[in-house]
Amino acid sequence: MDAARKMHLPDQVDAIIDKLLWAGYEAYAVGGCVRDSILGKQPQDWDITTSAAPEQVKALFHKTVDTGIAHGTVTVLMGGAGFEVTTYRIDGDYKDFRHPAEVTFTSNLLEDLKRRDFTINAMAYNKIHGLVDAFDGIGDLGRKVIRCVGDAGQRFTEDALRMMRAVRFAAQLGFQIEEGTKEAIQQLAPSLSHISAERIQAELVKLLVSDHPEEMRSLYTLGITKVILPEFDAMMQTEQNHPHHMYTVGEHTIAALTHVEPDKTLRLTMLLHDVAKPLCRTVGEDGRHHFYGHPQEGSRMAEQILRRLKFDNDTIERVCRLVAGHDDNPPVTQRDVRRAVVRIGAEAYPAIFAVKQADILAQSAYQQAGKLEYLKAYKACWHKIMEQNQCLTLKELAVKGADLIALGIPPGPGLGKILKELLEVVLEDPQKNTKEYLLSQIKDDK
Repeated sequence: MDAARKMHLPDQVDAIIDKLLWAGYEAYAVGGCVRDSILGKQPQDWDITTSAAPEQVKALFHKTVDTGIAHGTVTVLMGGAGFEVTTYRIDGDYKDFRHPAEVTFTSNLLEDLKRRDFTINAMAYNKIHGLVDAFDGIGDLGRKVIRCVGDAGQRFTEDALRMMRAVRFAAQLGFQIEEGTKEAIQQLAPSLSHISAERIQAELVKLLVSDHPEEMRSLYTLGITKVILPEFDAMMQTEQNHPHHMYTVGEHTIAALTHVEPDKTLRLTMLLHDVAKPLCRTVGEDGRHHFYGHPQEGSRMAEQILRRLKFDNDTIERVCRLVAGHDDNPPVTQRDVRRAVVRIGAEAYPAIFAVKQADILAQSAYQQAGKLEYLKAYKACWHKIMEQNQCLTLKELAVKGADLIALGIPPGPGLGKILKELLEVVLEDPQKNTKEYLLSQIKDDK
């Protein structure tokens, strides 16, 4: 690839490498930044590898941070940005499927590149020596292949998360995983149970928001979801014998992922929107499958799964709300849509429309055009409600708790009950959301 010979490094990266070379050390940009540059992508981070020891790096640069000094990494601060500079190293035995028990610094670049995960991430570059590609990373980029450096089994035994990274890179780049690498994943997938939930979560989200979220199928076929998300295996194995569907629950889910924008909340919602269907499936006298109550049960299951994977509370709340409301189909009148917004939660809008559209597009063609027309009308109705600033929550009610207290109503549950009753009045007729009218209702009741 010609891009490898014409690679442009940021000025700060060039400056760091030049200073290390001037001092008599070797230094290269390395890893993902080299891969992305060759592919014509803008790297998010620039990593530098060098023969200089950490203390020697620190002596050369004015501003540094000891970000991983035990493993040879020093962050050099330059031009308002930080760049990790890591000494060539050889990793010792891995004891926990993640960290080497010890590392040995080396002056040999090849030894450092040997320890890296995939060939496309094991290339180094500087403008003096050009590209160093000892494992045919360029060839694998051209073939669009994810392949381990050296023995795949050894690479995955060193860090089990690399198995998920293989699928994630395939999803991000549109590549295929090489057969030997696949076989090693299938054999070693159970060792992912040793990896922290936080690291699993990070890789799962990167895959989900990639251009190819359908690679969830590879996580299943390679045995990874059996360890990290067994609920997905149940979905893949659950048939849907009903005119509205043509896939298993899992395949429907994968299709739905591809029909929604690459937003973390939306993709997580589509992943989990039907998670309860395997538990809720019943069979009618005509042999058709039904999944009564699956949105509510799915919301409860989604919360358990997301907490298990250590997601933050805000993400959990938003995803669970969307899962619970994804199958709620109110009549398209302003009155009914107002009540749906209260029932589902105003925070779910307008995201709920993207969720419902993805769900519909992943179903069979049966009545699909009508469903999409309904969704269009539902969305238009909601927009009119919003344009008219109609009251949908207690916060928007013209009467506040202080107004009721001024009338002599004591604080407490009774006051809250009255406010909710007034909201019901306004949901029926938004024009009644005036302080004068609502207070008159209270006085009349008294």
